[in-house]
Amino acid sequence: MPNSTLSIKAPRIEVVDALRGFAIMSIMFLHNIEHFDYYYLPEYLPEWIKSLDKIIWETLFFLFGGKSYAIFALLFGFSFYIQNDNQERKGKDFRMRFLWRLLLLLGFGIFNTIFYEGDILVIYAVLGIVLIPVCKWSDKAVFVTAIILMLQPLEWIKCFYMLLHPEYIPGPNISNAYFKLMGEYLKSNSFMDHAIGNLKFGRWASIFWCWENGRFFQAPALFMFGMLMGRRKLFIASQESNLFWKKVLLFSFLLFLPLYGFKFFSSQIIEHKSMLKTLSVIVKSWSNFAFMMFMVAVFVLLYQKERVQNILSGLIPFGKMSLTNYIMQSIVGSFIYYRYGLGLVEYTGATYSLLIGIVLFLLQLWFCKWWLNKNKQGPLEYIWHKATWVSLKKNNNF
Repeated sequence: MPNSTLSIKAPRIEVVDALRGFAIMSIMFLHNIEHFDYYYLPEYLPEWIKSLDKIIWETLFFLFGGKSYAIFALLFGFSFYIQNDNQERKGKDFRMRFLWRLLLLLGFGIFNTIFYEGDILVIYAVLGIVLIPVCKWSDKAVFVTAIILMLQPLEWIKCFYMLLHPEYIPGPNISNAYFKLMGEYLKSNSFMDHAIGNLKFGRWASIFWCWENGRFFQAPALFMFGMLMGRRKLFIASQESNLFWKKVLLFSFLLFLPLYGFKFFSSQIIEHKSMLKTLSVIVKSWSNFAFMMFMVAVFVLLYQKERVQNILSGLIPFGKMSLTNYIMQSIVGSFIYYRYGLGLVEYTGATYSLLIGIVLFLLQLWFCKWWLNKNKQGPLEYIWHKATWVSLKKNNNF
């Protein structure tokens, strides 16, 4: 039995680490073309560069916008399953330890917010609490709950309310006010102005944006789907898992097409702007989910082909050090683009920023390989792991 467990564990970890590396890489590319949420388009750039910028911007957001973080959330739930399952096999309850682990993640997120207000770790640390009660539920109960959350129930309530009260006009998004305040301190050359501004205003801009765009419902649903994938061994190559991913490949593509087409025809069908905005949150959430699942299915199926696996496995070191890479890119990226650092926001459009992102990715990948040749975990992963299992009692292995 122990040998069987070890034989199925390695490939699962490999494909998940590679997939996580892919997600972090694509997040890095998006953050770079966004200048880490410092939106600015240099006017002096030649027209051909501006045209290329537009193509790159639209292409990257089509491929990765809302999908990369969705993959990250899916794997967050999967990782929880692995840790919880390992402890259950030892007869231990992981739930309170996981709560402490989330508190530590919150600390990492607050630190990351100093450099980049769009940090997602704080959101995951808070919403990840949902996994503590549901981990004891049946697969069916978890699946139904995840589907309900994915349906964006709050947005549907808004829609029904607007149907009953056509005269109702909701107020502006709260996040807009905080983003406006961000615009003031982003002009500063002082790092302290940025740090204080991010913690005081930028953090709330990100939180309210996530709330207004359905992330508070979508993320917990993805956590649960990831946990279910762990239970069903869907990242382990087998006839059953292959069939599952092939079905996902087909159905997610068929689901994505009409959802994506909605944004092109919705304004012609729905005249009520407030309702259109609410429905767009619902449709965009499902559209991103469908395309994300399509990408994951393609990745998992291709990973089983030896030639392709040799290429994709190169992302494993990057995925193993995802926490380190995520925070490192915020520190380096903000210094590159913000005015307290190199201030390249004034000189780079999407094309140049993507090239910078590619260079940063290659440098980080080299660092990951170098570090993991000498260590089992990345530096921040090591700290997180050690702090997770710290014990105040002597001779307490838990």
